[in-house]
Amino acid sequence: MAIPYELQIGWRYLRAGRGGRRNAFISFISGVSMVGIALGVAALIVVHSVMNGFQREVRDAMLSAISHLEITRWDGAPAQDWQALSALAQRDPRVAGAAPFVGSQALLARGEAMRGVMARGVDPLLEPGVTPMAATAEGLKELSPRAWKILIGQELARQLGLQVGDAVTLLAPGGSVTPAGVMPRSRSFTVAGIFRAGHYEYDAGLVLMHLDDAATFFRTGGASGLQLRLADLHQARGLADTLAQQLGPDWRLQDWTRANPTWFAAVQVEKRMMAIILTLIVAVAAFNLVSTLVMVVTDKQSDIAILRTLGATPRSIQAIFIVQGAFAGVLGTLAGVGLGLLLAFNVDVIVPAIESLLGAKFLPANIYMINQMPSDPQQGDILPIALISLALSLLATLYPSWRAARVQPAQALRYE
Repeated sequence: MAIPYELQIGWRYLRAGRGGRRNAFISFISGVSMVGIALGVAALIVVHSVMNGFQREVRDAMLSAISHLEITRWDGAPAQDWQALSALAQRDPRVAGAAPFVGSQALLARGEAMRGVMARGVDPLLEPGVTPMAATAEGLKELSPRAWKILIGQELARQLGLQVGDAVTLLAPGGSVTPAGVMPRSRSFTVAGIFRAGHYEYDAGLVLMHLDDAATFFRTGGASGLQLRLADLHQARGLADTLAQQLGPDWRLQDWTRANPTWFAAVQVEKRMMAIILTLIVAVAAFNLVSTLVMVVTDKQSDIAILRTLGATPRSIQAIFIVQGAFAGVLGTLAGVGLGLLLAFNVDVIVPAIESLLGAKFLPANIYMINQMPSDPQQGDILPIALISLALSLLATLYPSWRAARVQPAQALRYE
């Protein structure tokens, strides 16, 4: 099958680097435009992949220490009937596990050092079914009623210099009224184990103890509520809406997306703004094609005039230069996608090498909650990036091709 002459001529003009300094310069500018498009596309893919990976890693680390859904009473009253509540929730096939909990803020003290913590009372038998971190935590089985033992995160243990077997003091909010005034309630606990959640906030601020010990120490009168683990974490909001209708207005249901709304919203806004900024880079590179094609049109006016005298229509002339710009956009986009995927899939190797070379740490765990650069390339991000790049490249060809179609053969050949 014969290839349309518009495609042949457009491709020839794109790769023509011979025929004098002017043609070589035009070819160089065209190459620079393609490289710019490729680098912009690659940067977009890498940034999106890193931000997707960052969001996934932080989310997974977060959900290793907390449940997908928490059910508590709005008035803060204890959930004395948590067994019936658990049975009701587990009738839904989306629920993979359920466990009661007691939650309260407290102060953990060792000597003069004190840290604010979130104390959580758990059932050692049921907790591994709702928080993966508990399933691997050392010393969880040692938690028993009246044993007054706790598990702490590794960062908290490092900050306070604690090891397994050490004694610490836990101070509850509020206090007891005495003749000398209100005295804070405190009790000595023994560190039964040190866990690692992989999320700085929980490694540095979460304390686990037995459910009965927590209820007694914090005077909650029983379990604060029920934690649920789902087979699919993305169904948490739908399950919350379903259970809310069954339980009535007295119960508060908070899924994991609502537990940290500010963080997730900030990540989405940052991802959106970075996409806009980097798309402008692609746009600048794509619109460099305008200057390239205008120069080609000026240089090829005699060629255009000859084609017109041979019977080429203005639309065919326009198609030639659209094809030239489109080829540049396609090549630049494909190269950018390839380079972006190569970098995105090897971020875990490239970033440590750069950190070692520069002697710097790009992701301090106490700031970014994770300590390594993650990457998660997703088709839903890569395809729109490629389409936007192609669209911008095609848009950049419209004016030069329109100008080429308006060339008059007689005027162009007057001085030839």
